[in-house]
Amino acid sequence: MTKILVIEDERAILENVVETLELEGFDVRGAENGRAGIEIAQDYIPDLIICDIMMPELNGYSVLLKLRERAETTNIPFMFLTAKADRADMRKGMELGADDYLVKPFTAGELLAAVGARIERRDSIAKEYEQKMNDLRGNIICALPHELRTPLTGIIGYSEILLMDFENFEPNQAHNMVEAIYRSGMRLYHLIENYLVYAQIELMMTDPRRVADARSAPPIESQDIITTAAQNKAADADRAADLEMDVCKAEVRIYANSLEKMAGELLDNAFKFSQPGTTVRVVTRREDGYFTLQISDSGRGMTAEQIASIGAYMQFERAVYEQQGLGLGLIIARRLAELHGGELSIQSAPDQGTTVTVRLMV
Repeated sequence: MTKILVIEDERAILENVVETLELEGFDVRGAENGRAGIEIAQDYIPDLIICDIMMPELNGYSVLLKLRERAETTNIPFMFLTAKADRADMRKGMELGADDYLVKPFTAGELLAAVGARIERRDSIAKEYEQKMNDLRGNIICALPHELRTPLTGIIGYSEILLMDFENFEPNQAHNMVEAIYRSGMRLYHLIENYLVYAQIELMMTDPRRVADARSAPPIESQDIITTAAQNKAADADRAADLEMDVCKAEVRIYANSLEKMAGELLDNAFKFSQPGTTVRVVTRREDGYFTLQISDSGRGMTAEQIASIGAYMQFERAVYEQQGLGLGLIIARRLAELHGGELSIQSAPDQGTTVTVRLMV
């Protein structure tokens, strides 16, 4: 049964709303002030909160802010009741995270329609989330065992050969095997690191305080971080001659390790999915209060459907193209941009290359 909490200091309105909702089969609880409403919400964990704005001691805005600070109540749909439909008041509520408004006086039909729309929207989001989780589980099940097994096979295989007949190998042969073991180990390390980074980002995104901290990070100088990341990735791919850079001095509000990781993953993809001898270009700009990082390649590109379907552990056309890694690089870069209040966009077409643009606050 859907649970609804109604917070309203006018007793007649509170009783009327509660009764109307109960007659429709909802499980309803009422609170006559904001403080009582917060206490009930933390214990009751409703599916929807309907709250008056103008209340003594603790108004509706304060109730919303306090509930958004707590992990157990931060995602509960929130609807304001208001005696006036002033645009400034509505904008303020929406900026704080309110989902809807209902202007007094309202009819029972208007109340039920608004509640029905919120519940339907909540159910739609829940289904979408569950579908994404099912896709994620499926991709992990399919991709993770293969990705773990491949580097481990190299490490174990070459180690076994060396242990069984080490004395009979020429120095250069032993060196090549040790080098292969090292490459496999680094591939496994990068895979595990990305898995942990992705999990950490997703946990941070569920904590409003950590998100707020990330978005108010002190500005850092970006030029050296991006230049170093680009040069390192080009060297790793043995494609230093393919790298072109137009990187300006610019400060940006982001953690240094986040910027380094974001640039590194995007550059890794650009080199991985383009051919040696083709250009990978890195450009940064600061304009209109924003910092932009743009990385372009002339590789195989993506379709519009593939861009729309980008998600963790998702790789495209794996049967056609053998690729290393879980496909986490692009989604890690996107989630890092979102964590810091920015955005990541992709322009691409099959066989025409890809341009990824990150836009962040300065």
